[in-house]
Amino acid sequence: MQTAVSFQHVSRHFGTVRAVDDVTLDIAEGEFFAMLGPSGSGKTTCLRLIAGFEQPTSGHIEIFGETAEGLPPYKRNVNTVFQDYALFPHMTVGENVAYGLMIRGVARPDREARATEALKMVKLDGFQSRRPAQLSGGQRQRVALARALVNQPKVLLLDEPLGALDLKLREQMQEELKALQKQLGITFIFVTHDQGEALSMADRVAIFNDGKIVQAGSPADVYERPRSRFVADFVGSSNVLAPDFFAAHGGTKSWASLRPEKISIRSGKEKLPAASASATGRVASVNYQGAVTRIVIDSDGTRLAAVVPAPLASVSEGETATLVWNRADAVTMEGA
Repeated sequence: MQTAVSFQHVSRHFGTVRAVDDVTLDIAEGEFFAMLGPSGSGKTTCLRLIAGFEQPTSGHIEIFGETAEGLPPYKRNVNTVFQDYALFPHMTVGENVAYGLMIRGVARPDREARATEALKMVKLDGFQSRRPAQLSGGQRQRVALARALVNQPKVLLLDEPLGALDLKLREQMQEELKALQKQLGITFIFVTHDQGEALSMADRVAIFNDGKIVQAGSPADVYERPRSRFVADFVGSSNVLAPDFFAAHGGTKSWASLRPEKISIRSGKEKLPAASASATGRVASVNYQGAVTRIVIDSDGTRLAAVVPAPLASVSEGETATLVWNRADAVTMEGA
């Protein structure tokens, strides 16, 4: 499979700030790739380097085998969808979508036909004559997507495009984006700080922190097998077990990550399976969350959280409870 985008020891410095710090990365053609991390971690700067809005301080970038350094944005076969949509308020929806084609000198009948087809792809057929102000947030997001797709880019860059939407609409658009990417077969590179978005849509995820990629892999890999405390804490929720505690509860003397949903609650009289580990302590909190309940116990100074189906959470604050997990579900990490 051909490589769509390649970073080879790429850095981007702003004065003394290393926004991107020696990043090496290959993104395959047709891949839905997510860059995930907190604000200031370097993910958006990487996206801007691909788009051509920034140039690397050092290192080498290729887009489908061609050198990207020094190449202006309009000469790159990529398009960007921004969080704020950046639609022209004085233009109709159809004119907004066709704008890039007009700049490239495409004849009016052709660009109108291609704009109509792009709007069909994002389920906005018949909206051509409306103005952006007449649309909902989700509809404006679809217009921005159609405007990017109408140019038939080989790589589509998405800079937190769902950030301004409410929860239900965001979840709906996640499904639609993934389905659209599969339909078109082009490379999507998606920047987000929302781990739920990254895990639900991406084929692979790169976790950024302090300008570096600290872990990359499939969503299941980075969630189930975090290599560091940062990844364990940032991607979902995790119990980070200190070496002494882990060694005393079925593990080795190393740092470990244990996801709350891997833990069950048992009465003190039940016999535990041979492959299990357990910890007993005082229940510090019981938080009902609809389908599940989050239970936190204090066991010898270590707080452990478990997420269990709501009907099974038959404990109250102040009681003594035993939490049980399969030893194999506690994953060792490189360090604290």
